[in-house]
Amino acid sequence: MHIMEGYLPAAHAAGWFALSAPFVIAGAVRLRRIAADRPQAKMTLAAAGAFTFVLSALKMPSVTGSCSHPTGTGLGAVIFGPSVMAVLGTIVLLFQALLLAHGGLTTLGANVFSMAIAGPWVSWLVWRLAGRAGLGTAVAVFLAAAIGDLATYATTSVQLALAYPDPVSGFGGAVLKFGGIYAVTQIPLAIAEGLLTVVVMNALSGRAGKPDEISTLSGDSK
Repeated sequence: MHIMEGYLPAAHAAGWFALSAPFVIAGAVRLRRIAADRPQAKMTLAAAGAFTFVLSALKMPSVTGSCSHPTGTGLGAVIFGPSVMAVLGTIVLLFQALLLAHGGLTTLGANVFSMAIAGPWVSWLVWRLAGRAGLGTAVAVFLAAAIGDLATYATTSVQLALAYPDPVSGFGGAVLKFGGIYAVTQIPLAIAEGLLTVVVMNALSGRAGKPDEISTLSGDSK
């Protein structure tokens, strides 16, 4: 998912920074409000950020010569909402670019948009829809994490196709090619991430105590 340093044309890199900035600013406001209104949620915030950092740092080679990894953003999106994950994801991606050479600074805006914005928003929407459909918490969390993971890679495929359209089939063909590269490894990884997120969510819910911190936060998250 992490687009490497210098891979995007300058105009594209700048454009993704511009698109991501409002989401990150709104997320910072939301994060500050949560920290002020619910100080007890700070440990859960830290856990959500650490979960994203660890999972998204696990680079796994794809059979097609690319790399895939879980994203870990579904957990935070379910608990705190997608706005908060824009901030936590940006922090994670910045540290990974600086310390792990995973991603890059010029491509940070694009990586933030795919992993910290698009993925979490999809996760949150799936979580809400699954909840309204009465599918149960475990199923809703699994679907939110797994589909959010796949949405991140679908977004990255679009970003790369915009930068490098196929000479013959154009943008549409490039989207299919980039998406096909990721699909081989990402589908099983998304399933695994969904299952792991359910386990971690259950652990956090058990730790939160009464009133249920997790349910309270997820009930009004945006």
